[in-house]
Amino acid sequence: MPERRTVALVTLGCARNEVDSEELAGRLAADGWDLVHDAAEADVAVVNTCGFVEAAKKDSVDALLEAGDLKGQGRTQAVVAVGCMAERYGKELSDALPEADGVLGFDDYADISGRLQTILSGGVHAPHTPRDRRKLLPITPAERQDSQVALPGHGDALASAPADLPEGLAPASGPRAPLRRRLDTGPVASVKLASGCDRRCSFCAIPSFRGSFVSRRPSDVLGETRWLAEQGVKEIMLVSENNTSYGKDLGDIRLLETLLPELAAVDGIERVRVSYLQPAELRPGLIDVLAGTEKVAPYFDLSFQHAAPAVLRAMRRFGDTERFWELLETIRSKAPEAGVRSNFIVGFPGESEADFAELERFLTGARLDAIGVFGYSDEDGTEAAGYPGKLDPDAVAERLAHLTPLAEELTAQRAEERVGGRLSVLVERVDAEEGVIGRAEHQAPETDGQVLLTGSGCAGLVPGRMVEAKAVAAEGVDLVAEPGPAEEEAP
Repeated sequence: MPERRTVALVTLGCARNEVDSEELAGRLAADGWDLVHDAAEADVAVVNTCGFVEAAKKDSVDALLEAGDLKGQGRTQAVVAVGCMAERYGKELSDALPEADGVLGFDDYADISGRLQTILSGGVHAPHTPRDRRKLLPITPAERQDSQVALPGHGDALASAPADLPEGLAPASGPRAPLRRRLDTGPVASVKLASGCDRRCSFCAIPSFRGSFVSRRPSDVLGETRWLAEQGVKEIMLVSENNTSYGKDLGDIRLLETLLPELAAVDGIERVRVSYLQPAELRPGLIDVLAGTEKVAPYFDLSFQHAAPAVLRAMRRFGDTERFWELLETIRSKAPEAGVRSNFIVGFPGESEADFAELERFLTGARLDAIGVFGYSDEDGTEAAGYPGKLDPDAVAERLAHLTPLAEELTAQRAEERVGGRLSVLVERVDAEEGVIGRAEHQAPETDGQVLLTGSGCAGLVPGRMVEAKAVAAEGVDLVAEPGPAEEEAP
């Protein structure tokens, strides 16, 4: 009997990439590959790269080089690059990085098993030629659903799943339902709501290599959520490049408002979280559902990016400090303890000292739970890369160095405001050294801090358990809380 083929998936970047890796894992498992966690124990190491910003691209290259070092030392025979950086650069990445035995684009995902087998057998699969994937789909959103363009995380419209799937593999529940194999056993999983983006932010290259916006059908999202619940998942996080656009290509821009209660009602699911919301598209009805639906986290991941009007217009975005504050006030009037996070770019071309001061003014009054701050750098193929008024890199670094500690101080102050309040905490891990670690409703996985549970109420807690707790201290953005029932109100 021939020895089983083994493959390890190394995932970098965002939660969307994690979903894509689990689709690749599902396709490979269905074709008889054994999945292993350690690249050193795999015949093929597949690195799912990120191609968003320079730092992420460097991390991807480092991961490919690290995997390449394994060749000739043990079992590893080949290293293959997939994901956004591979899709974005194709042959250019292949030529620059001979350590990668293959550079595969999204169009290769449907036959990932065959591609890896060819490479493992010593064959050559030519790296793909990058294309602007926006041009592959119809301009009219309603015409995109029947397209045969490869959409990672959406499945394959032409392929059908094997009749006898291995245990732990998601069954196909529709023509676009992807195969999926979980790569960890934690109680949280992401579910892809859509792919691509129709916005044209001048600093962002993502639409060019991820394509135009395409929603997944509600039945497929529900089917995958039910399967994840059967695998022990308690919290799902809906991800895409822009969740507020969900449904526009299905004829109902308010489709998310009706889908969320259905997802929250799935047996076994304790929390539904929505990420990646555009402030300019955040409808009153969606705010109401996010703020007032049982088991839907009152959590708002808002892509503000800046607060000075001139900078926002140059970014091809909308809003200003007062409008953003008004939006936050509306959210908190409906859900006073709602969690809010956002990312910001400093040093954008043309950003004046007054613009930078305006961003600082906004942040000081916004009371955000989590703040990401990034220094501007040119991205290939973006409109902003050709803008005049570029700031000196030292000036960008200086502004970043000024704003980063302020953001840390402001988010620590916001965490302090939560001390004394009640938290619904999902236990994520129980560690002999760290203790019992979980996350509250206002904390998304990996980005927004965590909760350390202490006290006698921790006895018997296991990952996946949802507990009520009282916040007793703050440590930066992290909270310390004691499990226990809510105190009865005095008569």
